[in-house]
Amino acid sequence: MSLNKDHPRYESLKARENLKYGLKNGITTPTGLIAHGRGESLDYLLGEKTHDFAELAIEATACKILNSKKPIISVNGNSSVLAPEELIELSKTCNAQLEINLYYNAQERRDNIYNHFKSFGGEILGRNTNSKIEGLSSARADVDKEGMYIADFVLVMLEDGDRTEALIKNNKFVSALDLNPLCRTATKANITIVDNITRAIPALSKKCSELKKLSKEERESILDKYDNKDVLKRAEKQLRQML
Repeated sequence: MSLNKDHPRYESLKARENLKYGLKNGITTPTGLIAHGRGESLDYLLGEKTHDFAELAIEATACKILNSKKPIISVNGNSSVLAPEELIELSKTCNAQLEINLYYNAQERRDNIYNHFKSFGGEILGRNTNSKIEGLSSARADVDKEGMYIADFVLVMLEDGDRTEALIKNNKFVSALDLNPLCRTATKANITIVDNITRAIPALSKKCSELKKLSKEERESILDKYDNKDVLKRAEKQLRQML
């Protein structure tokens, strides 16, 4: 479908077309499209812009990625089609590996996501899994032993809250990217970026580039001042003000 860039809902329409492409090509699922619609409604209430509370969380996440020994960026079907090039750029900028993680799991779907990233020149783990995250009964537990299994930091997005909890119980620091500040993922994560993935991932890449100039101790000082509960309260307040 040819989209007019002058259309006032161009970005929204582009995201929908990308998701439709993903469904047709075995990357996304019907339930993933439902989840996107829910997130889009929340983004509308946020004014479809990145707020200062999201910028604080992006800065803290960038600090933590750069200070981590084994950072992993976890991607699912929706994120794979919404921001593949941006995720690859983030991976290169902050030296963090991408890894596939799916709730609705199938080898064919993993292969499709793997090949999708390869088509953009990206490398990604998780085409095949050989380890499990303890405390999870769903396919979300299946991970790569060279990736998420040994990671000390995981960036999750468009996520199921039970895996966020399980990752933290397995001594992994979790930053979440989610438009719902009230969901379990947002409230259980160490850092929560309440923003749209299509805005937040490029912003995170830019912030990582900037913060590379600081020392590890300086980045740690920024992290020490970060308050995720306050960020969530401010995000919730913003949503309620728009209702």
